[in-house]
Amino acid sequence: MAASTSIRIDQKLYEQARQDAIAEHRTIAGQVEFWARVGRAALDNPDLPVSFIAESLVSMAEPREQAMPFVPRSAGQ
Repeated sequence: MAASTSIRIDQKLYEQARQDAIAEHRTIAGQVEFWARVGRAALDNPDLPVSFIAESLVSMAEPREQAMPFVPRSAGQ
């Protein structure tokens, strides 16, 4: 099990995390951690759209057996 640390955050941010966590099937802590990973990756890669970063992190967290193979659009035409 990973170590954890308690932090204080603004109540409004906590409520936003709670709402998003419900929608994304995460814990509140998991939602805040996801936001932190997206933010860190966005700062490290300012040329990439944040939506691309977020979607990439979500796809990397999926179990490999649930992954769908990439099919270029030109291959389906």
